[in-house]
Amino acid sequence: MPLQARLTITGRVQGVGYRDWAIATGRRLGLTGWVRNRGDGSVDALVVGDDTAVGVMIEACRHGPAMARVDAVDVEPADLDILPEGFTQLPTV
Repeated sequence: MPLQARLTITGRVQGVGYRDWAIATGRRLGLTGWVRNRGDGSVDALVVGDDTAVGVMIEACRHGPAMARVDAVDVEPADLDILPEGFTQLPTV
């Protein structure tokens, strides 16, 4: 079973290309999952894949794209029965 992690990223992470960056990074690492903006200004992500790739993604999210300022990345385990296909962007919640 692949590792599943739910991330909440806070800081200046909207309007700076964070979602596009996260999608490109996740795909490059061979991960599946999604990313979306939240109404409170944070970004949510679900990342699914092998332990090493998920760890690399979490660490990358602590920095984000050049224009972002990441204050924190909260990581919680996820336990989905149906895993996502591809790495996509979801609508803002």
